Amino acid sequence: MDPTVTASEGVCILDPLTSWQELPPEQMRERAAAFLAEMRRRRTVRDFDSRPVPREVIENCLLAAGTAPSGANQQPWFFALITDAARKRRIREAAEVEERAFYSGRAPQEWIEALAPLGTDQDKPFLEEAPLLIAIFAQKYGVRADGSRYSHYYVPESVGIATGMLITALHHAGLVALTHTPSPMGFLNEICERPSSEKPVILLVVGYPKPGCRVPRAGGVKKPLEAIAKWL
Repeated sequence: MDPTVTASEGVCILDPLTSWQELPPEQMRERAAAFLAEMRRRRTVRDFDSRPVPREVIENCLLAAGTAPSGANQQPWFFALITDAARKRRIREAAEVEERAFYSGRAPQEWIEALAPLGTDQDKPFLEEAPLLIAIFAQKYGVRADGSRYSHYYVPESVGIATGMLITALHHAGLVALTHTPSPMGFLNEICERPSSEKPVILLVVGYPKPGCRVPRAGGVKKPLEAIAKWL
């Protein structure tokens, strides 16, 4: 799909808003509180069970992520889904090369100290153990059917919003996830067979928690409202 071309050849057509439904204030409060309670249960997991995840569930979560707002509605994202054991092994091997460099000197000491309460290190077995890896790519530009290019706008912001919605959708569906960001991660283009016009930004590890899975206490500590927001 080329979102820059519509049936109206670029002319804006406005449709009635039929998808929105106003709710009574009390129902709004109940829904907002229930959603907050559900999201407070979300935790980043590093110990994954190897059980496969239902394909339909993942695809619906991806479609939910695809509803995210984006600059000029260009939707500059691509999700590569990796379940093949050989590809996951290649990803782990390449990622751990970068992680060893990170932990052995590339990262400043302050960064290493900030990570200490989370218990992370250079070993990433979850990249092979989890049933699904989702490599998220940001598309620098789009390509029309005739091969010509068109610009994408607000790419990092758009991909970030879609990624957040994907993580939320996966949690809502009953799965757990981990955002893994080895740097650099250009190796994902080759392994996932993606063009150089796409930049890998996040490797999302998805699945079920391993029986007896434990998570770092520090990861569950979130800033209070007064530290992240202010009414003006």
